[in-house]
Amino acid sequence: MRDPMIDLRSDTVTKPTPEMLQAMVHAKVGDDVFQEDPTVIAFENKMAMLFGMEAGLFVPSGTMSNQLGLTILAGPGEEVLIDELGHVYNYETGAAAHLSSLQLRPLKGQRGILSPEVVEAAVRAKNDWDPWTTVLALENTTNKGGGACYTRTQLLELRELSQKKGLSLHLDGARIWNAISATGIEPQFFGSVADTLSVCFSKGLGAPVGSMLLTTRDGIRKARRFRKMWGGGMRQVGLLAAAADYAVEHHWPLLKEDHHRAQKFAKHLSTKKEILLDPDTVETNILIFEVNRDGGTGTSKTVDQVLRSYKEYGIEMVGFGGNTIRATFHFQIDDAMLDQLIQVTDIIFT
Repeated sequence: MRDPMIDLRSDTVTKPTPEMLQAMVHAKVGDDVFQEDPTVIAFENKMAMLFGMEAGLFVPSGTMSNQLGLTILAGPGEEVLIDELGHVYNYETGAAAHLSSLQLRPLKGQRGILSPEVVEAAVRAKNDWDPWTTVLALENTTNKGGGACYTRTQLLELRELSQKKGLSLHLDGARIWNAISATGIEPQFFGSVADTLSVCFSKGLGAPVGSMLLTTRDGIRKARRFRKMWGGGMRQVGLLAAAADYAVEHHWPLLKEDHHRAQKFAKHLSTKKEILLDPDTVETNILIFEVNRDGGTGTSKTVDQVLRSYKEYGIEMVGFGGNTIRATFHFQIDDAMLDQLIQVTDIIFT
């Protein structure tokens, strides 16, 4: 089967560039379980310094990084507050309950963004019969929220509330690089509001594998043991850390172009009567639009019909629940592809 010409299913579909492969080839490696891989050690220290945290732990996936963060912050029978659209709640196969005996309590925010009022109302008293509310888990940017970003003020208010209520704060920064690029907030700020921070290198940055948990040195010591317990202990993993480091250095600056292309596509989609999308809500590289609307045209299309129509032209997106479709831009979608995408959209929605 040929690769799709324009793959907008996710920003995880990118392929390593020749330059990234060369960085992997030349990486100095050792056994990371013995903490002897020099490339991993240097990269963990670099990311910890970048985000103003004490230490980092390189892991295979964002799911593992999130789950490690939760398990070192809370114990069995305790509760994690999270937006109902959060990745940890929707896309990590119930791992918090299975791995750490934690209860996730979903709250209704706005496009995946929680307010202090909603959070404060959900914090339980520490009765013997209650699951104790222990952690507030945030996601930035929000995946199911269409790439929305928290503002500096929102995060400061949530951090202040967390401290007031005795909660730890975990930040799922799978697309933190997009949030930084879109808002201009410096990386160190995110480290100052979060007790544990998960960052991913295999989404918008385009590394083939890898995420990292950032927290205190003591937290990383605990997380390292759980990483091994959960099957995440790796050996000469400097090959992957070198790819992730290359992605940070060379692909991070490209994210603003992804955002611009997503916003341009969103503006074009919003002109179609069969589509519901407010282009002003597209802040980063993700856009979610609703189809199956008559729009006064006398016709409507289902999600499956729209996806099949795009696929006939070598364009792939994903259904995202209900009548919605998600398109995710990345650095291997260029301006020529965007132009083609717009032209095909005009054909499908005439």
